[in-house]
Amino acid sequence: MLFVGAFERQLDDKGRLALPAAFRVRLGEHCYLAKGPDKSVTVVPAATFEAEAAQMTARVQNGEVPRNELRALAASAVLVTLDKQGRVLVDEQLRTYGELQTEGPVVVAGSFDRLEIWSPDRYARVNDAGTESMAGAGE
Repeated sequence: MLFVGAFERQLDDKGRLALPAAFRVRLGEHCYLAKGPDKSVTVVPAATFEAEAAQMTARVQNGEVPRNELRALAASAVLVTLDKQGRVLVDEQLRTYGELQTEGPVVVAGSFDRLEIWSPDRYARVNDAGTESMAGAGE
């Protein structure tokens, strides 16, 4: 199952985010939120996150990845449960990292095996850069 598409949503005053219905089924009842690339907040199905955590731990033990990367990811990760309305709580630490404002718009974008939550301005810049790269800009 792939997560594809981009949707504008609103964080409520408590930092809750209603995920698009198409994504909820794929996530299941529980998922992890963590710091993601380019100041996004990633939303990862629990089984996927746990498998990646085991792989990262092995890579740290083999000296392939700095332990500080593991620490930073583990410290930022939060196991969340989707409520009856399909909402997740984006905690304050992750909202600060992603520059997400309560009672403000966010973009929830699929990234094949996970979701990413973005501030609209940052998402527009990253998406435009990706589109230009795909189109062969700079060749």
